[in-house]
Amino acid sequence: MVTHNLTDSINLVSDWIGYYNENIHKLSVLPKVEFGEILNQLPKNPEEFPEDFKKIFEDFKTIILPGITHWQHPKFFAYFPSNTSPPSLLAEMVICALGVQGMSWVTSPAATELEICVMDWLRKMIGLPSCFTGVIQDSASSSTMIAMTVAREKISNFTTNKTGIQDLKLVAYCSVDAHSSVEKSAKIIGIGSDNLRKIPINQKQQMDIEILKRTIEDDIKNGFKPFFIVGTFGTTSSASIDPLQEIAQLSKNYGIWFHVDAAYAGSALILPEIREMAIGICEADSIVFNPHKWLFTSFECSAFFIRNKNELLNTFEILPEYLKTNDSKAVVNFRDWGLGLGRKFRSLKLWFVIRWYGIQGLQNMIRSHIEYAKKLENIIKEDNRFEFMANRYFALICFRLKGSDELNYKFMDKINKSGKLYLSHTKLNEKFVLRLSLGQTNLTEKNVIEAWQDILSLVD
Repeated sequence: MVTHNLTDSINLVSDWIGYYNENIHKLSVLPKVEFGEILNQLPKNPEEFPEDFKKIFEDFKTIILPGITHWQHPKFFAYFPSNTSPPSLLAEMVICALGVQGMSWVTSPAATELEICVMDWLRKMIGLPSCFTGVIQDSASSSTMIAMTVAREKISNFTTNKTGIQDLKLVAYCSVDAHSSVEKSAKIIGIGSDNLRKIPINQKQQMDIEILKRTIEDDIKNGFKPFFIVGTFGTTSSASIDPLQEIAQLSKNYGIWFHVDAAYAGSALILPEIREMAIGICEADSIVFNPHKWLFTSFECSAFFIRNKNELLNTFEILPEYLKTNDSKAVVNFRDWGLGLGRKFRSLKLWFVIRWYGIQGLQNMIRSHIEYAKKLENIIKEDNRFEFMANRYFALICFRLKGSDELNYKFMDKINKSGKLYLSHTKLNEKFVLRLSLGQTNLTEKNVIEAWQDILSLVD
């Protein structure tokens, strides 16, 4: 009979984690596997009897690990960062060991009160006024859906949760470059994708404020009820910034909820110099940014801030008999602040990360990523084989080879198949564009220069 020794198993895994972190730069960023290759190595049926953990972990290393894309690799430049870090990793171990359920204050008082504390720390770190209250959600997608749902309730005087939308003719607005979660939210909460107005962008990749204003006015004339606008601080395609101050003023003029999606770039607001790029964000009704993108805190950790928490509670609070406690009205119960009842002890990760690095340490890391991007941008400018398709914002560079989309698609495919680095793409001005996003926890300037040399070596 197999017997498991937890301490020995923890030591086995922790030794491997240390080795992995020290040697990840030697691995191929993308796995060299075909679809089904991993699945075909896995047994069709589960084991009837216990297996030795050494055997389980050996199978992880020989079957699973070869099919892993290494998101923490210093040359993972695709999408946006999705970082972990030593303190976040340690916190995850403790979180799993505790296994607490933080849905209510009484189910784990420390989990609730630590979340209140670290979210107030984050609020101060990014420069939001004290009228904002924060809660940790699982993703920016959920946060946007939550914001849209609260806006829907507010515009209906908090009746649609009970009576349904009926004939309200609600319409929402975002730019054509807004995250796909905005459209998904409109579908799920009953607004409908046809009632999401996607506003064109200007030459700076920003939502065109004049078109937005005309669209709102036309909708009102046609009997629609505008209720929700999303402005983005750091779009997914190019990290561009919508004109937040102008959107905020329009929202006030027409009584529309203003939500800011800062999922990627919000972490950079811990830099005072970056806040100048976000004028108007403090006028929002709700804001989301993801520490699990660029604040070195492992997924999932999405920071959602709302101006009036009572509107959030009026939308989501529900109290069946089995959740009632003597102190239900006197304490904070985060189960009423979002979609899910169950909640992990997510705040412990932020607490570990902020204390491990300190505000200055976090600022230095993000600032260095932006500086590396500036230097790389200048290097690329010197090579007339390449062109830029958008201004550089933060630590994202959008560039391409001069030539056809097919040429650039094949070029990116060649880069990624090399295993040396990993890029993703988008389309800007109807052209296929390569995205190079800097932001890894252990990224160095040397990594960036080496990556560019790797790219140049693959130009035909």
